[in-house]
Amino acid sequence: MTFYPNERIALFIDGANLFSAARNLGFDIDYRRLLAEFGKRGRLTRAYYYTALLEGEEYSPIRPLIDWLDYNGYTVVTKPAKEFTDSQGRRRIKGSMDIELACDMLDLSPRLDHAILFSGDGGFRRLAEAVQARGVRVSVVSTVRSSPPMIADELRRQADHFMELTDLAPLIMRDPAIREQAQRERGGPAMEDDDTGNALPPGLMGRR
Repeated sequence: MTFYPNERIALFIDGANLFSAARNLGFDIDYRRLLAEFGKRGRLTRAYYYTALLEGEEYSPIRPLIDWLDYNGYTVVTKPAKEFTDSQGRRRIKGSMDIELACDMLDLSPRLDHAILFSGDGGFRRLAEAVQARGVRVSVVSTVRSSPPMIADELRRQADHFMELTDLAPLIMRDPAIREQAQRERGGPAMEDDDTGNALPPGLMGRR
């Protein structure tokens, strides 16, 4: 992926999708390192993080991460997730942030040179095409090395550049020792996530 020192860049992070990709590859994201890394590659205009939140719960496991991101350089966009029971009687959670992400990327595109999308969702192919038509380069960060691959072929073909998440991992991953320490402090294993990816694995949240 080519970057130019004076180009205006913005990050658009599909929180649930990035969490699932990193989990499948066996590492945690260090969001402080991620922001610093892309801040070195150009003029970082905005870093958006999108996630749905389940309403009505006394404690949401993702809330500490959301609060940390809010105070540390990210623009966090949330909306209520929907809860339902599937045909097998299992409790399921759904929360898509695709529209919010698409609107923000289109709105910001006149003030950007390079949009970086952290998602492999094929539904973003048309968004990438529309932003490219406005003269903005679109790069996609996801992975083909998980099983199954997280990146949709149509999105990868549409993007100007594709960055393999495993290649980026050494620059943005959380130290495994910190994760193990957090697990010991919590007194238990990592949390399971719901369909929105809204679990906060130990070590995911950066330190102040």
